[in-house]
Amino acid sequence: MSLDHVLHLACVVCGREFAPGDIYVCPDHGNEGILDVRYDYDRISLTRASLAGDSDRTMWRYRAVMPIEATAEVPPLTVGGTPTYGAPRLAASAGVDRLWVKDEGRQPTASLKDRASAMAVAKAREFGAGVITTASTGNAAAALSGLCASVGQENVIFVPETAPQAKVAQLLAYGSTVVLVQGSYTDAFELCMVAAQSHGWYNRNTGFNPYMTEGKKTAMLELLEQLEWRAPTAVFVSVGDGSIIGGLHKGAKDALALGLIDSMPRIFGVQAAGSDYMVQAFESGEDVLSKPAISAETVADSISADLPRDRIKAMAAVVETGGAYLRVSDDAILESVPVVARGSGVFAEPAGAAAYTGVLAAADADLVDADDRVAVLVTGSGLKDVASAMNAVAAVGTEPLRVPPNLAALDAALNERGIS
Repeated sequence: MSLDHVLHLACVVCGREFAPGDIYVCPDHGNEGILDVRYDYDRISLTRASLAGDSDRTMWRYRAVMPIEATAEVPPLTVGGTPTYGAPRLAASAGVDRLWVKDEGRQPTASLKDRASAMAVAKAREFGAGVITTASTGNAAAALSGLCASVGQENVIFVPETAPQAKVAQLLAYGSTVVLVQGSYTDAFELCMVAAQSHGWYNRNTGFNPYMTEGKKTAMLELLEQLEWRAPTAVFVSVGDGSIIGGLHKGAKDALALGLIDSMPRIFGVQAAGSDYMVQAFESGEDVLSKPAISAETVADSISADLPRDRIKAMAAVVETGGAYLRVSDDAILESVPVVARGSGVFAEPAGAAAYTGVLAAADADLVDADDRVAVLVTGSGLKDVASAMNAVAAVGTEPLRVPPNLAALDAALNERGIS
């Protein structure tokens, strides 16, 4: 395997360096010794001009700064190339100069997690893995399931039995072996970890597999390119396990090192009040390596995490860029689902809408102002959790008209709504 542009993998705890290969974590720190892929940027040829001339609109257009060979086999599904929309009405409501919404619900399995799973499948096949596994509250599972289906790769998925039916349905449709764990996401994660070790399966779990960050970072590279390499002043994203925010940070660092952007955006992580591990640590200055797990509970299942597995990278993303962690209520998250939909046309699941809720919280705390140019990552489609979407629209008083099949009744109902 020739990866001349990769210097090494470095432990985020102690800095110990490892050659690229079939290694997950630093043996000196067990599962907490998460590794980070470090690149020799002098060996990487990725410029604004080269990208402008590249017809590939998927995440693989950035493969020059990925830990795979130039000729590596990648899954055939179109991962990446998701749209970024200007949302002036949302900007006005938040009191910022500009606001963009990046819609990751447009991925093949309808969430940003497809980016990491595409990388997982590419790396697993590189290593000749027979089975790939992951634990998830739903989106990462669906992503891995769909990407594996595209290449006929056997996989085993662990999810808590409370996962939304729409997400479980995806897994079963794709033909995955689905294990519904009678417990929390943490229970599912731990069982997956033990099973992977016992059976020798390729482990896709975030906060453990160092290559997942490298897939997720392409969302930031893509966003920056779509904004013509003029970085927004602030980027908001919801946070559960911490891998997405860590990936966004890595993408921005790559872009800066390669001269694609001139400045780093501040990165803001948004958590539900019932799953606020990172917010607690940020506010108190606690060491996330030793801070114990909490008991998480939130309507935004995609960001429910007792113990964020990628918490070291997640904290670095905020601290190193001058951002912040923000806590928002479940009620505020649900209210944002129709607000984002009506203000941008993007239908977000609760975890995705939470990012915009965070923009409003940041504005209230004077962390963003009228000069800021803000990007919001909507990490998954509202179709992932229709039950929560129905609760969200009910909470803001939106109900369908119910009429008998005649024009007079329809006109009467429309008049009550002020529609002529």
